[in-house]
Amino acid sequence: MAIHTLLGLQWGDEGKGKIVDFLAPQYQVVARFQGGPNAGHTLEFDNKKFVLHQIPSGIFREDVINIIGNGLVLDPIVLKKEIINLENQGVNLRKNLFVSSKAHLILPSHKLLDTALEQNKGDKKIGSTQRGIGPTYQDKTGRSGLRVGDILRPEFEQKYKNLLEKHTQELKNLGVEKLEINQAEFEEAIDFLRQLNITNTEYLLADLIKEGKSILAEGAQGTLLDVDFGSYPFVTSSNTITAGALTGLGVAPQHIKETLGIFKAYCTRVGSGPFPTEQDNEIGENIRQIGKEFGATTGRKRRCGWLDLPALKYAIMLNGVTKLLMMKCDVLNDFEEIPICTHYELQNGEITDRLPYCLISEPVKPIYKIMKGWKTDLTNLTKVTELPQNLLDYVGFIEQELGVPITLISTGPDRKETILR
Repeated sequence: MAIHTLLGLQWGDEGKGKIVDFLAPQYQVVARFQGGPNAGHTLEFDNKKFVLHQIPSGIFREDVINIIGNGLVLDPIVLKKEIINLENQGVNLRKNLFVSSKAHLILPSHKLLDTALEQNKGDKKIGSTQRGIGPTYQDKTGRSGLRVGDILRPEFEQKYKNLLEKHTQELKNLGVEKLEINQAEFEEAIDFLRQLNITNTEYLLADLIKEGKSILAEGAQGTLLDVDFGSYPFVTSSNTITAGALTGLGVAPQHIKETLGIFKAYCTRVGSGPFPTEQDNEIGENIRQIGKEFGATTGRKRRCGWLDLPALKYAIMLNGVTKLLMMKCDVLNDFEEIPICTHYELQNGEITDRLPYCLISEPVKPIYKIMKGWKTDLTNLTKVTELPQNLLDYVGFIEQELGVPITLISTGPDRKETILR
């Protein structure tokens, strides 16, 4: 059986958690391949709401193996709290949760560095979640980081001490003289982590592939936040695209057979950075309130705007998307008209459906196609044939423009509020 990748095609927050949970029964393995506690995958079912940060979203299915891949940066304190919280709610997860020994550790000092670096940027802040993600990936590429496997080695304490000294000096250079770290909390979290199934997950995945297991590779954030191809420098610190699944899990390209791309029926973004279709007005505020567009991890307001097809085309191209999954149609239920951006007008007057090199120095004017709203409550609708015609026209237009089938429509936050096409 092949690997299917599932990832966001916008600036994150597309609804990946719900979809992984919904699709999990079709797979025997769910594996996270990048990101860290900056992710907030929200799932709702049985009148309960869960937010996962580092644990794969297949964890609520007892017969599904869940893997935290080497591409993640892992905060042991957050992971401990996350697991205990789930166990307190009756989720038995330790048996089927495996952690890569090659995933890098987020230390408390990484989070202090993240905050200090962001504060020192002044009005050039990138909107970091300040969860220590960037500094941890910097230590990883700088070959000074600590990995999960190190906590099982006798030299771990000395390695940790050396890295802490390095961070102390870096913080002093940023004007932070005193490190406020709860050392006992960190040590308890490390001891907790040692009790989990730590292994070389690349071998585990290779064995599962040989056994013919069905595997879903779960991404975090979104394509437009990719460190190479996103709206740099307002991006995350990892590769959020399909290629990131290969390096983030240690699997060969030939095993990726399908890529499922998730997008909202509109666009949102958290933090700074370009957003061509943003509605910084009453319309955007209406979308925010109806869609509850506040960060699952940070609680920050999400910026809201209309659907951007040039950006979606770009994401589809980068990822090799074979199927599209459209989320949060219900948020647009009350709009008379719904614009869709089909092209950009560049500063020189050129009309294009391609992203320019830098949307910051080369801002664009979106060109819209106006679609009729459906003005219908989608609650309790379970079949495509029950959907209003204007919504079907909206879906059909997007599908035609993108050239990829939309195979799933989400009409609400609950796993039951999902229609397959």
